[in-house]
Amino acid sequence: MVARHFRVLGEPVRLALLHALSDGERPASALLAETRMSQANLSKHMTVLCAAGFVRRRRDGAFVHYALADARVLGLCELMCDRLEADAAHAGGLIASG
Repeated sequence: MVARHFRVLGEPVRLALLHALSDGERPASALLAETRMSQANLSKHMTVLCAAGFVRRRRDGAFVHYALADARVLGLCELMCDRLEADAAHAGGLIASG
């Protein structure tokens, strides 16, 4: 189950969508404008994120709104970003001293 959830997060577009939802619920139209992807592509990725439990969907008439289902997923992403920055700093130090 853990591997399945990490596979969902392994797609850069999905990470960008999660980041776009970090400030709160957004209509699909705003996500389309921000990401410049097709509606079919957005729908496909949001379906995957919803199925994994990272995002929730709310329909308002003809409009669909998305929000993070659990903001802790952003903490997980931040933890990995911090790790990558530390690795890059360490690698830079090795190159500078080498």
